Amino acid sequence: MNTPMKSIIAASVLSISLIGGFSFASADNEQAELKSDKVTFFGSPTSAISSSVAIPQSYNRLLFSGTVAPLLNKDGKTTYERYGNTEKQAIGILEKLKVDLKTKGLSLADVTYLRVYVAPDPNEGNTPDYQGWFDAYALFFNTKENPVKTARSTVGVESLASPDFLIEIEAEVAFKNNSKANK
Repeated sequence: MNTPMKSIIAASVLSISLIGGFSFASADNEQAELKSDKVTFFGSPTSAISSSVAIPQSYNRLLFSGTVAPLLNKDGKTTYERYGNTEKQAIGILEKLKVDLKTKGLSLADVTYLRVYVAPDPNEGNTPDYQGWFDAYALFFNTKENPVKTARSTVGVESLASPDFLIEIEAEVAFKNNSKANK
């Protein structure tokens, strides 16, 4: 295949698609998209996450502290009974985030960045269950209902505040200054 044809195919595959006040930039126009008045996500269309996100000055930022899983059963004898495995804990955290965002007039589609800490799971050979986290993420992001692919860091840590916590998530959100969250 000659080079011009490759460029045409690449441009077609990587074209910009708009989602609300957000866009996904193509490789050919990243510099122009940095000047956009929309939040722009950059990265490979085949990746589950974005490699970077540009947030214009006309947007507010909301930062969420590290959040841990909700208690499922206070009388549970094991971590899994009390809080669940890594995937269950991550789902609980993202559900909490979803509710908190809704009370502010926002949604998970406004999330631009997640910082995730995964602790060793004694039931998984005392190693972090990254796949459990990735599976939970896939239920909330890069879906038909929410096509946003956040930028993200996932870090394995020795421990969290309680040995029952297998995951903790921080979130960054961007929303337009004139959004309903300000009304």
